[in-house]
Amino acid sequence: MSRTSCLAPALVLLTTASIARAEAPAPALAGLDEIYPKLDALYVDLHKNPELSMKEQKTGVRLATELKALGYEVTTGVGGTGVVGVLKNGAGPTVLLRTELDGLPIEEKTGLPYASTAKTVDLNGKTQPAMHACGHDIHMAGWTGAAALLARHKDLWHGTVVMLGQPGEEIVQGARAMIADGLFKRFPKPDFAIAVHDSADEPAGKVLIIPGFGMASVDSVDLTVFGRGGHGAKPQTTVDPVMLAARTVLALQTLISREKDPLEPAVITVGSIHGGTKHNIIPDEVKLQITVRTYNPTVRKQLLDGIARIAKAEAASANAPRAPEMKVSESQDATYNDPVLARRLEAALARRLGSANVVEGKPEMIAEDFGELGKAAGAPSVLIRIGAVEPKKHAAATAAGTPLPSLHSATFSPDRERTIRTDTSVLVLATLELLGTN
Repeated sequence: MSRTSCLAPALVLLTTASIARAEAPAPALAGLDEIYPKLDALYVDLHKNPELSMKEQKTGVRLATELKALGYEVTTGVGGTGVVGVLKNGAGPTVLLRTELDGLPIEEKTGLPYASTAKTVDLNGKTQPAMHACGHDIHMAGWTGAAALLARHKDLWHGTVVMLGQPGEEIVQGARAMIADGLFKRFPKPDFAIAVHDSADEPAGKVLIIPGFGMASVDSVDLTVFGRGGHGAKPQTTVDPVMLAARTVLALQTLISREKDPLEPAVITVGSIHGGTKHNIIPDEVKLQITVRTYNPTVRKQLLDGIARIAKAEAASANAPRAPEMKVSESQDATYNDPVLARRLEAALARRLGSANVVEGKPEMIAEDFGELGKAAGAPSVLIRIGAVEPKKHAAATAAGTPLPSLHSATFSPDRERTIRTDTSVLVLATLELLGTN
């Protein structure tokens, strides 16, 4: 990955044909057309060179280099590989703008000329393919563009901007790692925290504000059920953990359909099941990997307790030689968007980008750790969603009822120019709403 800076401090005026708006062009967006080719080159470089969670050394250095060239006071290695850039501009509030650094252990299958072919080592020492399948490369490019425009147009705002490059979002560890490393003791504590995340379900150029819960809590459950192995032709001499696992998988869904209040959103998905080595051998154990998603903490506890209860009951029913083992990890609370701040930003963005382009979105069951930053700082936070699908492609898929590649798909490919421009514009306009002099 190249480590040279792609942005110079000097920017020129923007021609605003590509920015939908209801009012006159925002002065702070002047220069976006000029710097866009450099942001695009940054995006392509980041896309080709992804790094996995908490291993984002080169990515962190690259973003730090960009911020230093723009005049930010930059610190690296925060919480492992995190980056913090601070730009002070007189008295006023502090706004934190976050981007994520990490890719995913996915082999890219987009066929793009700049597709990732990277092989990287994860935290467990395993070599994995890597891909930016969640749009973090888009976020980093848009975030860098926002840093550039805010540095150029300091006459339009007063206060402090904290640019935060967070590692380990995909394993919901990075925000807490940075906080534990003294994030809000070593750097200005924000009065507001803002982030942007792309959406594979909406057309590029669309901005979605979700007051209240925007993303779900998550818990990863590793469940091992035990049997007594033997010959597949003599099942009467065994306790078959494959059959036990199958019954457990089906029974877990009754927690959703028959025990949980149907008005409370929740998901239980068994994403992995492994056991056995050969057709005619009944194994001794089967391992299941489960994800649990909720908003309500009471429902969250109900489901986790229910998984343990059902697993034990099924094991007892099968006369298993030992009780199941259950481990819960990668736990993260739901992402809550402060409603007052969300409505304020919605109105401000609609004035500049057009009310047809800024709408109220729906909560999703995916998870994020961005909310940890606002909670730790005691500051209102909002995660803004932006569409990432080429509009004609989105319209055609909608008309045909054809599903589009989702985030975390090996074939996910955002409409990069519209999405990067929207990302940059949203971060700049949101910051000016909170720090602006007008």
